[in-house]
Amino acid sequence: MITSSLLSEGAAIRHAFFTRQGGVSSGLFAELNCGTLSGDVPDKVARNRAIAMGRLDPGSEGLLTCRQVHGSTAIVVERPWRPEEAPVADGLVTRLPGLALGVLTADCAPVLFADAETRVVGAAHAGWRGAKGGILEATIARMVSIGAERGRIRAAIGPSIAQPSYEVGPEFRHSFLADDPRNDGLFTPARRRGHFLFDLARYIENRLEKAGILEVARVRGDTASEEARFFSHRRAALRGEPAHGRLLSAILLAG
Repeated sequence: MITSSLLSEGAAIRHAFFTRQGGVSSGLFAELNCGTLSGDVPDKVARNRAIAMGRLDPGSEGLLTCRQVHGSTAIVVERPWRPEEAPVADGLVTRLPGLALGVLTADCAPVLFADAETRVVGAAHAGWRGAKGGILEATIARMVSIGAERGRIRAAIGPSIAQPSYEVGPEFRHSFLADDPRNDGLFTPARRRGHFLFDLARYIENRLEKAGILEVARVRGDTASEEARFFSHRRAALRGEPAHGRLLSAILLAG
C-alpha cells in the first residue's frame, strides 16, 4: 500500500492507496480486487477487503464504499452499512472514529481529505466527469458542514491514469477550454493528429486549490501503464478484456 506524508502526521488519521498486490483474486482480477460490482467472485472480494482493512487498521469497524456513478454527490457517514445497502455517491465524509471511508478506482483519481484538528476526514472518487461536475467541492463542503475548517483541510491525490497514457479527442479538450481557457495547459499534443494527452491529476490539483485547499499532495503512479501495480479500465478496454479489478483507497479516524 502507498501513503502520503501529508496525511501521515500523528496517529489520529490512517490512510492508504492500495495497489493490486497482495490479495486472493485471480485472472483479470489478480490480486487485491476490492470492487464488489466488478464481476469477481464475491467471497474473494470480501476477503480482499478484509485483507486491506487488516493492513490499514486491524481495529476498524469496517470498510464503507458507495455505488459510484461519476457524479457530484457527497454524503455524511453517520453509521455503517452492509455492501448491498451502499448509497449512490462519489464522496464520503465523517467524524466518527473507526469507520474506513473507501473509494474504488481503475484510472480515476482517488482523493483523500483530512482536517486533523477537528477530526474530520473524507474521500472522493474523481474521474474527469466527477471532477468537472464538482465532486471535490461537494466533498469539501460536506466536511465543512460537520466542523472542518476549509483552510486546514489537507488533500492527497492517489495514483490515477497519467498524462502520457491519457489520450483524448478534440471535443474533450474543447469542453474544458469552454469552462476556463487556462485549462489549455492541461493538454499536450498526442502522436495521433488532432488528439491530446490530458493531465487529470493536475486538473484535480487546480480544482482543489481553487476550492481553498492550501495543502495538496500527489502520489505518483500511472494506473494505465504500470500493470503489475494497478488495475486500469483503459488498459482493459484497449485489450478487449471483458472485466477488470478495482483499486481501493481508504481513510479513517483512529478509535
